[in-house]
Amino acid sequence: MSQQGAALQSYNNELVKCIEDLCAKRDELHRQTIVEEEEKSRIQNDIRILTERLAKVNESLAKKMAQRNEFDKTIAETEAAYMKILESSQTLLNVLKKESTTLKQHQ
Repeated sequence: MSQQGAALQSYNNELVKCIEDLCAKRDELHRQTIVEEEEKSRIQNDIRILTERLAKVNESLAKKMAQRNEFDKTIAETEAAYMKILESSQTLLNVLKKESTTLKQHQ
């Protein structure tokens, strides 16, 4: 019977060791899980902050692009008006030269 008792004690010791190993592995896995959950939380916070910054930058860009488009429109309109003034000035100069020539011929 003592041989059976020794075998039983050996099995018991192995069983306790296996359970302790499983508990240690579970505890390590739990510790790793906590670390990763903390990292996940930090990353989610960083994403929230970056998303807010991105929204602000996009809004600023949209405003600046709209302003730039207004500048482009104003510049184009001003250049077109200036070209008309130049054309009118050229026409006026041609008319004046022609009239001057006509007046000289009548003298």
